[in-house]
Amino acid sequence: MGMKPIKAVIFDLDNTLLWDERSIGEAFKATCQGAAEAVQVDPSALECEVRESSERLFKEMACYDYAKMIEITHLEALWGRFDAKEFPAFLELGQLAPNYQKNAWTQGLLKLGIDDPELGESLAVRFAKERRERPLVYETTFEVLQALRPKYQLLLLTNGAPDLQQEKVDSIPGLADYFDHVLISGSFGRGKPDPSIFVHALNLLGVTAEEAIMVGDNLDTDIQGALAVGMRSVWINHHQKTAPLHNSPSHEIAALRELLDIL
Repeated sequence: MGMKPIKAVIFDLDNTLLWDERSIGEAFKATCQGAAEAVQVDPSALECEVRESSERLFKEMACYDYAKMIEITHLEALWGRFDAKEFPAFLELGQLAPNYQKNAWTQGLLKLGIDDPELGESLAVRFAKERRERPLVYETTFEVLQALRPKYQLLLLTNGAPDLQQEKVDSIPGLADYFDHVLISGSFGRGKPDPSIFVHALNLLGVTAEEAIMVGDNLDTDIQGALAVGMRSVWINHHQKTAPLHNSPSHEIAALRELLDIL
């Protein structure tokens, strides 16, 4: 019994098509540099502390369990607005976000001996602005999508809040045009690796799990979820990690461009 031919390709967004890690890294650099111009502080030490406090504070938020189910990350909470009116579940996060963002920066400063909530607040606002100004894609993103578009159905499957993920997609002109469907975990109510969102994606495409392939950078969400529904997967291994045996992808590539050699 041979493998069925692939009819559909499901793509992850962040750090697969969108170079989110770099956007976040550059936003931190610019903001922490700004902090160093205002007070005596080492920019990279501040980044370290703010990343740490943002993760810790995120876990203490009242809506953390819900955010985790949707798979919103603490770094997204650090710049998202979460103001999609049609999804009331996010309103709480939207109300708490500005305070959370301010606290993450204020506590990061505090760890370095600087007690300045006003500076914390202005750095929080600046960070969100710096991140919004950096919608970055990998240099081969469009080349790969263009090559696949005529041959396959394409679906974008992303974890996160509806307004923030939509904003990310819209920030890259022309990106949405390549996809037959854009499926955001926050609008669906569950995030990858939950099998239900993968089944929903397959239903939207009208294909079986054997006829689709999942492409993503995250073993715990993209690869694990694909495995759970019996779908083949391609792991983009950006950081030379090793996949555990129980969660191993069908294919492993070091960069997006290599996907074309597989398909």
